[in-house]
Amino acid sequence: MTTDVPEQERREALRRDFLAGAGLGDAVRARMSGDASTRSYERLTLPSGATRILMDAPPAAESEPAGPDTSEDQRRAMGYNALARLAAGRVDAFAAAAAFLRARGLSAPQVEALDVGRGFAVIEDLGDDLFARRIADGEPAAPLYADAVDVLVRLQSEAPPVWLDWTCGQDRGRWPLLPYDDLALQTGCDLFLEWWPKYAGLPAFSADAQAEWTALWAPVRAAGHRAAMGPEGVFAHRDYHAENLLWLPQREGLARVGLLDFQDAVKAHAAWDLLHLLQDARRDVAPDLAAVMLERYLDQRPALDRETFRRDYHGLAALNAARILFIFARQVAGFGKPRYRDFMPRTWAALQFNLAQPGLEALRAWFARNVPPEARG
Repeated sequence: MTTDVPEQERREALRRDFLAGAGLGDAVRARMSGDASTRSYERLTLPSGATRILMDAPPAAESEPAGPDTSEDQRRAMGYNALARLAAGRVDAFAAAAAFLRARGLSAPQVEALDVGRGFAVIEDLGDDLFARRIADGEPAAPLYADAVDVLVRLQSEAPPVWLDWTCGQDRGRWPLLPYDDLALQTGCDLFLEWWPKYAGLPAFSADAQAEWTALWAPVRAAGHRAAMGPEGVFAHRDYHAENLLWLPQREGLARVGLLDFQDAVKAHAAWDLLHLLQDARRDVAPDLAAVMLERYLDQRPALDRETFRRDYHGLAALNAARILFIFARQVAGFGKPRYRDFMPRTWAALQFNLAQPGLEALRAWFARNVPPEARG
């Protein structure tokens, strides 16, 4: 028997207790596929045939998130979640973001039962009809992406609040919508320097290469930081792509787009969610479709300066590609999950596409000098 079995048994006892307290003790439970997080999910089938989703996010599995008054030094001491402005899998973060989205007529799951201290939530089951699945089955991608872009325009049509409030039964609370600031942007980007050599078998990057890296990314980070800290910042889902979007044809208008995995929402540059959608690390988005959807977005936001937005979009998309490459490298080299290798060529292609845009020539040269083509597998 492995040493972690008692903890698994303890957690299972807590699950059963939570479900019984929520009146769902007689539900049939079926485990669902997970993601790269510490959360797990089960589909609950009630005696009536109705279904719900159990979200299990053990608080002890994650380092603490930052609060609105946490200093940069404190964030560094607390660890990755605080540095990167992640919610540490907190179910109350999910409930707060869901309430914000639902109040705007968008289809986030209703939270029906919540135990913040133990890290459990029962949420509405929006089904399995993911955009990515529909497209893989042959449905035209353009109408789905058009609706997804229009949801972003709706989300970005108002200034985001500082706090997101939630209510579940007699319980209520709030969660901060933190700015995706320079330190958060730098954290995700800089971890490429640590993890890509471990994955690719390269020597550690030299001190000079690391210093140049930091300096070259500084203008890109500055654009993201200014937006996050200023009035142009928007509510950012933060993981907005075709595997987190569901098609709900029985609903009307923008509510036909179901939203998942938004618990890490932040206040950020308006390009952040759009670049996740159009430069998806997990599936190919045709370049002509991405171009059309970028124009669709800009047409609906005439107050934006197009040239500035495009520059920021490509810079932040390049930074995000470096951040995702670190995540995939850590999943493979650190956690022994080889399936993440499959996503790397697409992410490298996105990085190279963005670095080919005007203004990013020096960063493109940095990669040419320090990460040879054979080390980009």
